[in-house]
Amino acid sequence: MDDTGQSPAGAAGSKRKDARRNQQTLLDAAAAVFAASGVDAPVRDIAAEAGVGVGTIYRHFPTRADLVIAVYRHQVDACAEAGPELLASSPSAFTALERWVDLFVGFLVTKHGLAAALHNDSAGFETLHAYFLDRLLPVCARLLEAAAASGEIRAGLDAYPFMRGIGNLCIGADSDPRYDARRLVALLVAGLRRTG
Repeated sequence: MDDTGQSPAGAAGSKRKDARRNQQTLLDAAAAVFAASGVDAPVRDIAAEAGVGVGTIYRHFPTRADLVIAVYRHQVDACAEAGPELLASSPSAFTALERWVDLFVGFLVTKHGLAAALHNDSAGFETLHAYFLDRLLPVCARLLEAAAASGEIRAGLDAYPFMRGIGNLCIGADSDPRYDARRLVALLVAGLRRTG
């Protein structure tokens, strides 16, 4: 036992949890700053948002590319994990689908800047794109299947073209303030509903 009453193994596990929580805080802060100011925002802005020193950011993410990649993966993971949670907590499968799509749109609107920042590293970009598909396609497919099984939408919708269509509707959302990607995607999702 150490001075805190924990065994060394318990203390190490607690430190790992703290380190993971701190890293999540940094990634959430970076995502918020990137969404507001773009991926070229000063590191000091991210540090201020996270309530840490600039050195802490560089200790976790030595380069901007490391930070951008980590934010991208963090947002993909959050979107993937939200799917099952929404299915369990929403009043219907269709409502879960609507809520998940809204989260997905939020991710996509910020993702365009992240993708552009990584565009010069085609191998890295391809790896991230594969990660994106591996994590999100099954979640979207499950939500579509659940909504179809409940009779709320027509059956047989393929997750890939659906997600691709949403992505295409999000293009330009960051460059034209009059363009409302969320509204257009909401219309697309509403169009999935079965009538009669």
